[in-house]
Amino acid sequence: MENVDEVTLRLIVFVGILAIMAMLEMIIPKRPLGYSKLKRWTTNAFFIVAGAVVIRIMAALPVALAAVFAAKYAAANGWGLFNMVDLPFWVELVLSLILLDMAIYFQHWASHKIPMLWMFHKVHHSDVDIDVTTAIRFHPIEIGLSMLYKIILIFIIGPAAATVMLFEMILNGCAMFNHANIALPKWLDSIVRIFLVTPDMHRIHHSKIKQETDSNYGFSISLWDRVFGTYIAQPKMGHDLMNIGLMEHQNPKPTEIFWLLKFPFMKGKK
Repeated sequence: MENVDEVTLRLIVFVGILAIMAMLEMIIPKRPLGYSKLKRWTTNAFFIVAGAVVIRIMAALPVALAAVFAAKYAAANGWGLFNMVDLPFWVELVLSLILLDMAIYFQHWASHKIPMLWMFHKVHHSDVDIDVTTAIRFHPIEIGLSMLYKIILIFIIGPAAATVMLFEMILNGCAMFNHANIALPKWLDSIVRIFLVTPDMHRIHHSKIKQETDSNYGFSISLWDRVFGTYIAQPKMGHDLMNIGLMEHQNPKPTEIFWLLKFPFMKGKK
């Protein structure tokens, strides 16, 4: 199980990146927000707390269901590719980060294509504005399913526990960066998106236009969308005019905590 130092480090990194992105949103905002920031932030903060509770419960089970623990368990039992071959640590580190990130791309793609997964993932997409807090807005059940998926990946790939912790911090940090409502200069965006998913690139994925929602699935490395043919460079309506969220819920309901908790189980438009 994760020790206190690991938990503290991850919390410091998370809070630090969140604070930096929130400040940049005030200094160089990309779009005006259409709904109450206080209400949205309160709602989205609830989901990070709920998700953290789910993860801690899973980690406290007799057979701990947590990513770092899974990596240690795999290493102790010789499970996974990198526990079966002898490679320099830096090679294993780089390959593990790349493989894990590609797997998260496919998880995200599947969350849009498989109805049962979309049931829960649409909570994330229902946000009526997009900013750094959208990155932490996931239904608790989706958080639990995502952790189980990561554990399976870890048992197959066999990355070191330190690599898994680093990957989790990179993934969370990149998600907060590319959901942030910040206006990068075009020249800088064009350079950064060669390697990483930028806010302008990922914002397209949150468009209410389905063709655009079904694009730009990457969270960290921008390469996957180009390789697998899901890349869209710019939204049809432009970043200033594009509508964020779900076509059928362009209203304040997606800012309400209890509505969102039951949203996956609703039938039709409610």
